[in-house]
Amino acid sequence: MEKKQTSGDTIREQAELAVRELAQTAGLKPGRILVVGTSTSEVAGRHIGTSGALDVAQSLLEGIGAAQAEFGFDVAYQCCEHLNRALVLERPVLERLNLREVSAVPVPKAGGSMASAAYRAMADPALAETIEAHAGIDIGETLIGMHLRRVAVPLRLSVRQIGEARVNAALTRPPLIGGERAMYRIPEEADSTFCE
Repeated sequence: MEKKQTSGDTIREQAELAVRELAQTAGLKPGRILVVGTSTSEVAGRHIGTSGALDVAQSLLEGIGAAQAEFGFDVAYQCCEHLNRALVLERPVLERLNLREVSAVPVPKAGGSMASAAYRAMADPALAETIEAHAGIDIGETLIGMHLRRVAVPLRLSVRQIGEARVNAALTRPPLIGGERAMYRIPEEADSTFCE
């Protein structure tokens, strides 16, 4: 029995809700980066890499874009493995972060439908080799971990699927350093113990 296709409106709403929840929890704001990995095939109920769909990508872009407009963070869209998981982002973001640019134009069969649609929707698109994003959402289990800052913290969103694709998300935090004597908050009372 063939699965019922999820409508573009539903996909857009699910994406917006998921990204809004992630943005609130992760504290995404202007200057912060969200990495998005997507299999439009999985969203459409197919096996990853088999049935890319630009219409699905467009619905996702609209939902993600609505949350982005609300919170002001920047988005990097991960390409598929045929472009070595490079990232599509606006050129001013690439330059601000001093990222290494790579040369390619993503298309559905080399880069993926999501990266292809994002590239065409941006005012001044560029491809970065890698990034260290503050948070990430993986729609269809495309594996975005290589583009997250250390330390990644898994986040279980209330939206567990977009279309037919499973959704995973993560936020990041700075590594905790030190040891037994390390403090991670300013103590309420002054401590007279100092290191020499």
